[in-house]
Order: sequence, then C-alpha cells, then structure tokens
Amino acid sequence: MAQAEGYRILHEADLRDYLAGVPDLKALLGGEAASWSITEVGDGNLNLVFIVKGGRSGVAVKQALPYVRLVGESWPLPLSRAHYEYLALSRQAQLAPGLVPALLHHDEALALTVMELLEPHIIMRKGMVAGTQYPGFANDITTFMARTLFFTSDLALSAADKKEAIADFAGNHALCKITEDLIFTDPYRVAVQNHWTVPYLNTLAASLRADLELHVAISRLKLKFMASPEALIHGDLHTGSVMVTEGQTRVIDPEFAFYGPMGFDVGAVLANLLMAYFASSGHERSPGDRRAFEGWVLETVEQVWNEFARKFLDLWRAGAAGDAYPASLFAGEKGAARLEAERQAYMQRLFADTVGFAAAKTIRRIFGLAHNIDFELIEDPRRRAISEARAVRLARTMMLEAGAFPTIVDVTAAARKLRDWQPELATG
Repeated sequence: MAQAEGYRILHEADLRDYLAGVPDLKALLGGEAASWSITEVGDGNLNLVFIVKGGRSGVAVKQALPYVRLVGESWPLPLSRAHYEYLALSRQAQLAPGLVPALLHHDEALALTVMELLEPHIIMRKGMVAGTQYPGFANDITTFMARTLFFTSDLALSAADKKEAIADFAGNHALCKITEDLIFTDPYRVAVQNHWTVPYLNTLAASLRADLELHVAISRLKLKFMASPEALIHGDLHTGSVMVTEGQTRVIDPEFAFYGPMGFDVGAVLANLLMAYFASSGHERSPGDRRAFEGWVLETVEQVWNEFARKFLDLWRAGAAGDAYPASLFAGEKGAARLEAERQAYMQRLFADTVGFAAAKTIRRIFGLAHNIDFELIEDPRRRAISEARAVRLARTMMLEAGAFPTIVDVTAAARKLRDWQPELATG
C-alpha cells in the first residue's frame, strides 16, 4: 500500500530524536533528551501511543500504523486517518473547549500527533470495570455531543458551508468501511473475525445469523449510517474513547470522524453504559456489592439522553443560523409554536435513531471482532455469557421494537428487568 514519502514507524530511539528536533516540544519536555522516559501504552486496535516524560512535563504521542494493529499487516489501512483525527480534534476543540486534549504538534508525513498528556486521567471503561462512579461525566459528555453535533449540522450552518465540511471528511471512507462491516454486517453472518463466548453463546450467535427481521433492521441502520450526513460525528464514541477523573472528562481518538447520523454518537455512549451495567454483576465480589454502582449507571443513561436533548434544543432555540428551518417561515406566535412542535418531533426521531444504533453497538461488541473489557474481564466464561446474553436480549428488542421505547426511562426500565434474568445457554 502506498505510504506518504518520509513515513516510518517510530520506535523509542527514533521518537526521542524526533521530539528533540522539534524546538517547542523539546522545551516543553525539558531536560536532556537522553533522560526522557518513553513508554508505549497503546491498548487500542489501530495505533501506537507513547507517553513521553521529560524533566519539566510530559506529552502523549500517537502514530498511525499502515495496518490494523489488532490484526496485523494482512489488514492494511490508510495513514490518512491521522489527518482526519487531527482535523476532528481541531474542530471539536473550537466547539467544545476543554473537553478534548490540547493539540501540540502534527506531522502529516509521519501520521503523528503530539497531544497534552492527560494525568491523572484514566480510560473511563477501566474505571467502570472497577466500579468507579464519575459524577461529572453526564454533564461533560452531553455538552460535548450537543455542541459538536449541533454546530456542524444544517441547523447551524449554511448549506454551502455544510457541504464543504462534508467534503473535508469524505476521504475517511476506509474507517467508515470498518464500521459498515464490523458493526452493521459481520455479526449477522459467518465472518472469520467474529468471536463470542463459546460454547455458551453458540445458539444465540446462530440465531442472529438466521434472524431475517433483525437483518432488515440492521440494514436500515447501516443505510442511515451511510447516507445521512447530519453532522460531524466522532464515530467511535465509547467509554474507551473517554479519559476521566472524578471531576474532568476528555474525549479522545476521533479517527473515525465523518459526517454521519447524530444518533450514532449518542447511541454509542448509551450502549457502552448499558453494557457496563449488564457486565457489573460479573464483577461482583459478593452478591449485590455493586448495586449502588449499577444504580448510578442507569441514572447516567437517563441523564445523558435528557441533558443532551435539553442542551441541543437550547442551542437551537437560541437563534440557529443554519439554512434548515428558516426563521422567516415561522414568524409570529403561531409560527413559533409550530416550530417548537417540530423541534420536539425532530428530537423524537433522533431518539429512535439513538435506540437503534445503541442496539447495533451492543451486539457488535459481543459477537464481532473487537470486544469490550467490561465483559472480557469477567473471568468465569459462564458468568460472562449470562451478562452478555442479557445485553443482547435488550439490544434485539431495541433494534426491532424502537417504538416500544418512547423515552429513555423505558430503556432503563427494560434493562433493570433483565438484570437478574437467567438466559438459557448452550452447553456444547
């Protein structure tokens, strides 16, 4: 596969020399380059990630590899994804300041970005596996989503500006293709990279491959993902793409960013919270010792949708300047009332999309290529399968019967009912 001229994979010695050759970064790190500590910490599926600490401060360095790290060189991937990630982070920083890491340096040829080192932040998913609650998360993530989605949509942009913005990200189709296959297609067919908790979920996996109604539902969601450039979406907004302390939230890793359906981002956040809820019982040290954590998770699910919707509508009501819904068509008291009714209908459609995409994200994490540690770190495979089967049962209902969930409370109520449900597992 063709690579940018000058590209090379940086190892520790190469990275040390490279950073020392960038005056601003050398000054920021401080001390002699030979004394800097460099540790590769990437635990994701695609890239190298280094933590570099000098005498004065530290930085995080991310370099794209020309292949999928999780699989290897047999799955090539364009380095251009680093460009789209940098572009997305730049725009997100403008729209949601303080909620993404600060950008310090970008090298297009090396597909390398240097960012603020987030300390003492940890990946949110790891904290949730341990049962940690993050009281500021709902407020922060809903501010991030409301502002990044609203201000990149037709509600805030002129038609010309929106089309140019879509074009800026149109080349990121290789990452979109990963989503289209791994989320919307592979879990519902025989695919070599699929895996699940065997033998316990064998029957459930087979049922997904035979469920034509589910195939129609997931294909409708795939079409919406492919054909609805509503706003600039993060594209991979899960609890593994969020770094947190109890008081701060930072969204990272938007390399899947493109113009797509808003509900995909919101649904991804809700799906990962719901998976954490269902996985929680598998991490119990004694029966019921995580009930308080589970209650917080479901409260957070409700807060995420409710606060996102409130903030999004507030931005719209504040005097949106986009070409959609021109103010001249809704003058006077009756016009204002009709526009408000339309806003509510818009949010109801967005919620239905969110429910469907949350279901798709859940099923893919249990039967597709890349799984969540929420489930994977449950040591007993039978207990893991029970937690996963509960999540899948809710997800299937959400995908096929979105109308049965008119509000977010209906989603959390359904999850709560399934918390102690005992699925029938395969044995061989």
